[in-house]
Amino acid sequence: MFKNKSVRNIIILLIVIANIGCDQISKKVVRESVEPGDRIEIINQNFLLMNVENDGAFLSFGSNFSPILRKILLLVLPLLMLIGVLFYLFSQSKLPKVALIGWSFVIGGGIGNMYDRIKFGSVTDFLFIDLGGVFRTGVFNMADVSIMVGMGFLILFYIQDSMKKEEPSVEIDAS
Repeated sequence: MFKNKSVRNIIILLIVIANIGCDQISKKVVRESVEPGDRIEIINQNFLLMNVENDGAFLSFGSNFSPILRKILLLVLPLLMLIGVLFYLFSQSKLPKVALIGWSFVIGGGIGNMYDRIKFGSVTDFLFIDLGGVFRTGVFNMADVSIMVGMGFLILFYIQDSMKKEEPSVEIDAS
């Protein structure tokens, strides 16, 4: 844990801002240099760069919803969640570093996609991976990567935390 709360809060903000920055810079480059519908092979057919506007959420979930339902589910609720988690991070001084980093990545990625929805009405997705049937993604962006990395940190934290709680206490018999 960080002993100085100011340093801790600055680290949270730096991680969030770095994730937003990487996401927005990569999306700007794609919007300016890749035509919508283009499929650019980076590594054969396994790793593609494209420019797809997603007006839904993960894997286009919600893109067929009515505009008001889409605003509620993709703007209002995520905004409330992001504010709640950010408040939680700043108020929980005993949160371990792994959880702090994880939540900061999730917030940064969430804000990156939220910014796109507010400014453009959709989220720019541009990466696609297909490892020949072993592993295949939908089209995603760097905000999605931030969210997934953050979730990885959080899963690691909660596994470690649950293992600590399950460790049996060792009693030494002094007789």
